[in-house]
Amino acid sequence: MLTERLSALLQAIENKRIPGAANAPVLVAVSKTRSPAEIAEAAAAGQRAFGENYVQEARTKIEALAGQGLEWHLVGHLQSNKAAQAAELFDWVQTVDRRKLVDALASHRAEDRPPLNVLVQVNIDDESSKHGCRPAEIAGLAAAIAAQPRLRLRGLMAIPAPHPQSGRRRTAFREMAALLKALRQSHPGVDTLSMGMSDDYIQAIEEGATMVRVGSALFGERAARADAGHD
Repeated sequence: MLTERLSALLQAIENKRIPGAANAPVLVAVSKTRSPAEIAEAAAAGQRAFGENYVQEARTKIEALAGQGLEWHLVGHLQSNKAAQAAELFDWVQTVDRRKLVDALASHRAEDRPPLNVLVQVNIDDESSKHGCRPAEIAGLAAAIAAQPRLRLRGLMAIPAPHPQSGRRRTAFREMAALLKALRQSHPGVDTLSMGMSDDYIQAIEEGATMVRVGSALFGERAARADAGHD
């Protein structure tokens, strides 16, 4: 079943590829609460990028699946006291939303590793319950990231509010695409707009997403996590 779901997801993503685009949007399989065996099954079916929310949970999986050529993304909120571990473990950190994290990640990224890929997380709907910087703060954070040789600024990430009206979410996606376009004016190398999840990744791609983060549509519904929100 997982193989079939992965194939269907990849086909749906390919079908929405912008005409003329060199590559289809990247699928990041959100594997929080999933076992190493489930991730290995997805990897055997061809999936390479996996997203984790919790640093400690991710460590177990990354170590268990070492040597398989997988790419690991931190897609959950990063506490400052976990930045050193995140810099060690992950290939991407998608949730940088304050300057303190920039300095911590840069100082702990090993010299023998490629620069850590970083996205600026934007609180596009200004939700009090969500992490992320305000749009006006993007330029300063991006400049700080770009100034660090051990980090590589790749673009922006957002988790828009789950409005029941699809048009409201589409508006947020469009605003994010406009923010990425503006960011390219001062950082031409940025190439990633991470947005869209299991229930809205198609809309996100239609509005400019180059990376989508899908969990339940691939792995199935997951059990609630008792310690959700704690790393």
